Amino acid sequence: MSSLSAPPADSVDLRARTERFQNSAERIVTQVRRVIVGQDEVIEQVLIGLFAGGNCLITGLPGTAKTLLVRTLAQTLGLIFKRIQFTPDLMPSDITGTDIIEEDPTTGRRTWTFVPGPVFGNVLLADEINRTPPKTQSALLEAMQEKSCTVRGNMYKLPSPFFVLATQNPIELEGTYPLPEAQLDRFLFNITLDYLSADEEVKVVERTTVTTIAEPDTVTNAEEILDFQELVRMVPIAESVARHAVDIVRATRSSDPTAPEVVRKYVNYGCSVRAAQFLVLAAKARALMRRRYHVTFEDIRALAIPVLRHRVLLNFQAESERLSTDHVLKTLLEHLPVPKGE
Repeated sequence: MSSLSAPPADSVDLRARTERFQNSAERIVTQVRRVIVGQDEVIEQVLIGLFAGGNCLITGLPGTAKTLLVRTLAQTLGLIFKRIQFTPDLMPSDITGTDIIEEDPTTGRRTWTFVPGPVFGNVLLADEINRTPPKTQSALLEAMQEKSCTVRGNMYKLPSPFFVLATQNPIELEGTYPLPEAQLDRFLFNITLDYLSADEEVKVVERTTVTTIAEPDTVTNAEEILDFQELVRMVPIAESVARHAVDIVRATRSSDPTAPEVVRKYVNYGCSVRAAQFLVLAAKARALMRRRYHVTFEDIRALAIPVLRHRVLLNFQAESERLSTDHVLKTLLEHLPVPKGE
């Protein structure tokens, strides 16, 4: 498959759609940066998740602007924003909605009426998702995978686009519940937020201790985002690049012959084929955001860790030696060099 830097010349409509996508992506980033300081890589990954039609888990310490980032992004995109503050007493119906009995005042007849929950939005912020029990966490599974929810045997379609951004605090264990592996696998990315640099923290203080607060402008809408998501899936990828993505995923499985020593020694369970699907889809979005109409090996490798870090389960030996999943994945990528002839 040819590696083109732009859409085919004979497709005027495709070129126009691609140009509109790239301009919109740049304008979105510009507006988000009016509010969010630094975190350029995080902003890019969240947008990749949006354009790829996936969901993102954002892991960061308190005060790293996780919630502010999600709210700002929803405002910039012109989408319906909903927020759920996860607590230990939250019930599944608090997420999906529930049926209530309503009585007609004229006839006295009673009927069931469905009252939609906060899941019926475009951008759903699942704040501190690990603070609620697995039963309630799993209420998001169907929504994240099927874009629908089932209440009392009735299935309801969610609005399009639908995008879950869940946050969790990595340092507090008291009163938290680890996310089920089946739910973790539904997240395209596990994005980590780190501390800002000293200069960036000065900018944050300057922006947030004055009487005026920056507000982002809306630059797109739901219909346009759905078109962008379709466009991302149209980006071509060479067989050799797709195979490299599959090779990386297969190398995370300790039972696979291609697994490096670090995986055989420290990994209990590797990634499923869903990881390869998400990795290729995210790489297509990244390529398009960088004004390329083809996927490169660099796109695959740049996104491998955020796509895979929540899908690899380390064993007790890794925990006893205090090895992180990121360390194992970095070592794996070093073991699998970029194929020749890129």
